[in-house]
Amino acid sequence: MPFDPESVNKFVEERYKTAIDYYWMSSRQNKRVYKLTRCFTLILGSVVTVVTSLSALEQIRDDAFWKWVFAIGSPVLAAMLTVLGGFSQSFQWGAAWQDMVMTAQRLEKERDRFLITKPEERDLPGEVKVLNDFIINESQGFFQRILGGGKTETEKEE
Repeated sequence: MPFDPESVNKFVEERYKTAIDYYWMSSRQNKRVYKLTRCFTLILGSVVTVVTSLSALEQIRDDAFWKWVFAIGSPVLAAMLTVLGGFSQSFQWGAAWQDMVMTAQRLEKERDRFLITKPEERDLPGEVKVLNDFIINESQGFFQRILGGGKTETEKEE
């Protein structure tokens, strides 16, 4: 099969577009989840404080039903807050949002450099390597952030 620079150029352009679209979409999802969990953490933390404070009121302590509701409600709400905080720390949605935006912007920069280079001056295998290296490094960073562990390949090289 002969090497067709035009089809390889289209392939590289499409790979850039697909990768950039993915990172922007993923950044929006992480941003949305990050903001939701931050809001729910704030609201739930406030509700736990109010419920715990109200449970000390004499009217609540003297009524068996409300005493039971507040006795059960306070720890359940506190447990929900703990679970939410655990998910937030485990999945690092804020850091993921930031990383996805930065990766998308870096890929856009590389795509722009690729597009303004004359087709006959493009290093097509090099372009594919640049694109794949960005994606691999971002993926390694994601798993390192979520699971912890050693340095990424880029950090090892430095």
